[in-house]
Amino acid sequence: MLVRQLFDAQTFTFTYIVADGINSDAIIIDPVDSKIEQYMKLLKELNLTLKYVFDTHVHADHITAAGKLRELTNCITLLGDATNAACVSKTVSDGDIIQVGNLAFTVLETPGHTQDSFCLYTAGMVFTGDTLFIRGTGRTDFQAGNPVDQYHSIVNKLFTLPDETIVYPGHDYNGNTTSTIWEEKNFNPRLAGKTVEEFKHIMDNLKLPNPKMMDIAVPANLACGLI
Repeated sequence: MLVRQLFDAQTFTFTYIVADGINSDAIIIDPVDSKIEQYMKLLKELNLTLKYVFDTHVHADHITAAGKLRELTNCITLLGDATNAACVSKTVSDGDIIQVGNLAFTVLETPGHTQDSFCLYTAGMVFTGDTLFIRGTGRTDFQAGNPVDQYHSIVNKLFTLPDETIVYPGHDYNGNTTSTIWEEKNFNPRLAGKTVEEFKHIMDNLKLPNPKMMDIAVPANLACGLI
């Protein structure tokens, strides 16, 4: 199996290229528009055919490369069916299967960071977008975010995955790369041993500034990055 974790230092965003090996179909998760040349170079080097681009939600901190990658490769762009973006090739629902070569990804609807947050699970790994970070979580104070929804998405859905499942987050601000479900259940300071009320209190009092690109990124991403 092939997993490439790529990092955008400007927005601390992780993008993932996943395939079952070289010379096969691939999916890109949460691509950043400024990194398209890097993605195309890697696809060519590994002889991968880009079948899908999946955005875990409509991002507020960077512009997606989904639309441009579709123009370049004729891939299928995907978002969860709670999205307001009409530009995608197809929307997916909780429990749907995305088949990429021999890999089957299960779509997990995980609202909370935003109303349209989704994750992708395949055996041994989960791509959590901005729902679950390493020792943290995505914020819940814009784009119809809701801390109670996020708590249930994580505790009642992601934390039911096998303990050894590798967590591949959408961002990291502290130099981490991966974690596991077991680690986050036991050591995530916002979640470990916390009730939903305690989690809501934490999230309601973060007092974070808005992302610098929010006013540009959200409208652009509602158009798959093509404005």
